[in-house]
Amino acid sequence: MSDYEDMTVAQLKELLKEAGLPVSGKKADLIARLQEGADEPAPVEEESAAEEEADDDFDSDYEDEDDWDDDEYDEEHIARQKPVLSEELKAALALRAAQKKATPSFRRTEWFRYKRLSRSGWRKPHGMDNKQRRNFKYRGSLVRIGHGKVSAASGLHPSGFEEVMVHNTRDLDQIDAETQAARIGATVGGRKRENIHARADELGIRVLNRRRER
Repeated sequence: MSDYEDMTVAQLKELLKEAGLPVSGKKADLIARLQEGADEPAPVEEESAAEEEADDDFDSDYEDEDDWDDDEYDEEHIARQKPVLSEELKAALALRAAQKKATPSFRRTEWFRYKRLSRSGWRKPHGMDNKQRRNFKYRGSLVRIGHGKVSAASGLHPSGFEEVMVHNTRDLDQIDAETQAARIGATVGGRKRENIHARADELGIRVLNRRRER
């Protein structure tokens, strides 16, 4: 039991794969499945069953949360790929990031007064007496050409990759792994998504919206 507790979720799943057992569930479920496969009885703890179950659920949830979007959540996906960028493109991405920090948040007129307006996007102000249209400082910033971003980095992911939408494994064959990354469509099912993940790892392609393994 202690040996399994010291292992990570990825290591436990690897042992389950070698034993031909399912890899779904929380950490406590993985440990129990490994013990049943090895015919080892679980030791009796002095703590109450309710406290032990609560502690296991908290630890497993916390570790699963750490594994989200982490390089170690999948044994086969060790590190996220980095794009091959020129010095000019690196400078453009850095400039775009710096400009984004200085760009104000554009809110439509009277957004603070009505909740429905606070949830909506930007609208050009109208009206002869509109304070925002007249550019009064206390009414927020106007969208104008001076707030434009760097054209050289337009449409690129913050990592520097050009995003390519994929819906099956065949779409991955058209991707340049050095400059492009895959984004799986929202309508793709779980089984096909796993096949895309495996094929992307073989080709060295980064998947931007990769999900943790269930």
